[in-house]
Amino acid sequence: MEIRQYLSQWIESHDWESVASNVSLATLRFHELLNQLDEHYSRLGLGNNFLLQHNIRKIKRNLQEHFQEDPVHMAMIIASTLNEERKILQKALSSKGKGGSSPGSITMEHQNDFGNKVNNLKTTVQEIEQDIQALEDVQDEYDFKRNTLQSRVEVEMNGQITKEIQQEEMAIRQMFVGLSMKREVVIKEIANALTLAEQIQLTLISEELPEWKKRQQMACIGGPPNACLDQLQSWFTVVAECLQQIRQQLKKVQELVQKFTYNNDPLTLGKSQLDEQALLLFKNIILNSLVVERQPCMPTHPQRPLVIKTGVQFTVKIRSLVKLAELNCQLKIKVTIDKGLTEKDTIKGCRKFNILGTFSKIMNLEESSGCLAAEFRHLQLKEMKCNNRTNETPLIISEELHILNFETQLIQPELCIDLSITSLPIVVISHVNQLPSAWGSILWYNMCCCEPHNLTFFLNPPPVKWGQLSKILSWQFSSVTKRALNSEQLSTLSNKLLGHEAQGDPEGLIHWNTFCKMSLNERGIPFWVWIDGILDLIKRHLLNIWNDGYIIGFLSKEQEKALLRDKLEGTFLLRFSETCRDGGITITWVEYSQNGEPKTHSVKPYTKSDLASISLPNVIRDYTLTAAEKIPVNPLVYLYPDIPKEEAFGRYYTSSSDEEMEIDKPRSYIRPYISRRIISVSDEPVSSVGAPQGKKTNMRNVSPPKHLNYE
Repeated sequence: MEIRQYLSQWIESHDWESVASNVSLATLRFHELLNQLDEHYSRLGLGNNFLLQHNIRKIKRNLQEHFQEDPVHMAMIIASTLNEERKILQKALSSKGKGGSSPGSITMEHQNDFGNKVNNLKTTVQEIEQDIQALEDVQDEYDFKRNTLQSRVEVEMNGQITKEIQQEEMAIRQMFVGLSMKREVVIKEIANALTLAEQIQLTLISEELPEWKKRQQMACIGGPPNACLDQLQSWFTVVAECLQQIRQQLKKVQELVQKFTYNNDPLTLGKSQLDEQALLLFKNIILNSLVVERQPCMPTHPQRPLVIKTGVQFTVKIRSLVKLAELNCQLKIKVTIDKGLTEKDTIKGCRKFNILGTFSKIMNLEESSGCLAAEFRHLQLKEMKCNNRTNETPLIISEELHILNFETQLIQPELCIDLSITSLPIVVISHVNQLPSAWGSILWYNMCCCEPHNLTFFLNPPPVKWGQLSKILSWQFSSVTKRALNSEQLSTLSNKLLGHEAQGDPEGLIHWNTFCKMSLNERGIPFWVWIDGILDLIKRHLLNIWNDGYIIGFLSKEQEKALLRDKLEGTFLLRFSETCRDGGITITWVEYSQNGEPKTHSVKPYTKSDLASISLPNVIRDYTLTAAEKIPVNPLVYLYPDIPKEEAFGRYYTSSSDEEMEIDKPRSYIRPYISRRIISVSDEPVSSVGAPQGKKTNMRNVSPPKHLNYE
């Protein structure tokens, strides 16, 4: 939090998702971060702020300790954190001003009510502790008075009972009645506390925990950040602590019984049943306490967990929701893959893998988070060579699902519990080119399936409704940018998947083959491959102007013409190409013929290779139409609907590195070359009706209009 506060401007000036995919760049940013801390430390020294200086030194040491050898992990954490910040802000802004009770307020109210029940259990157990102590005091007093009276009767009175002794006997009998009532109250209080603990535990295990796991599934595929795990841990821990305390109280009750008992003693009636109930409840909450806090993920692709490439390191984190001091360094977690699967769970011919790296970890209390966890950072998968393997599997690689198993054992006096948990299904790829289709499989599975072991899912994947898929598609954009898809963009995508008649119908069904395999255009590009190429194009080259809302993006040619028909000449818009497999963006502008008829022209799409040489804002600034015996002109004047292009893109214009060097050099500096820049040039479209649209020609290196003197 202190780094986020002190270095906010520097942190937000970098694309940490790109940093996380490049080891050398991550190393550079790591050392830059240390330098930034050193500079901040020096500034604090001017004000003699010794406390903050001490914190800065500690922060720097911690960074070096945790990330010196793995700067990519640091970049992944920062990227994930910034992305969650954006989602939280968007959610807050979207709900601002809406009337009625929001889902967030309902959830908060539910958490408060349930938290009150947990606190009530804790208070009840503490009161029982006090009542047992009071019972012990009364019983000790009763024993003392009874034994004293018996001695007096035997020694002093020689068997003759006096009036004084009768009075004392009466008082002791009354004390016995009160003692018996207290014993009955204590045992009933313990029974009621166990009943309350059982009810709370049932809610935790059957409702709260599954809901958290479902939220985690959605967060894995780009949904809202999955929160409330700390709250869940607090509830689990309180219940476990209360059950442990009740078990100790029952042992104390047994001690009281051994000191003094009688016929129909309330402490002995049903105590064995309470012992069994307390032990069973404690076992049950421990058995359900393990969770996969962070699902398997390659640090190089933090936005796409659950897709693992063979030979590439991945991370996964296991956490215990029961945080008891006696569990620290007592649980050794071992990870395996596809362990214990039956023939029903597997598919004939699927690949098998070995896990390489440190595949066992001790769970310990983390200083930073205070949770009991084990984090695996250096795991790899290697495919096993099977001599008898056949290619009979009906699934392609990106449809094969596998699971990681995590096992441990808790051994305590009178207690031995085997614990296990599994990851969400993962897709294992052998080449990075398989990543898009593998991610499509992860999206489809987690949209449709809540079963953790359904590895045969893609033998017959169910269809999904458009209302559900549209939300997931929008998440893909909001998870890597600051802007989700709007209703108009989603409507265009709906038309491609459902057809014009069912366009936008939330109940319209989309099948797996339509989404990921079937070609939806003349170029043979499947829908998801096309979307994924556009996502990568935005992330690499269009992030700023996409976040600004300047790219309409998804638009049919008919809609394009309708939008530009009544606009000023030179008005243009930006649309994603439907014919580029790896993503492409085109510019379409409107001009008017002499008779006032509007005509639109589109440039051949710009792809990643094009935009690696020249940014799209520079293309818009320098784009030129040429024709014989005519002065070259730039037809792009206003960004749709009516924004001057300088106002929209001016802050993103860049000059060539040679021009920047020229500014920094003294006038006496002699340059060997004339500066140049890359611009996009097209031949002027033919003006006749139905003429072909403008085509992008090769980008030319054009010298700027300046004259230099050379010696």
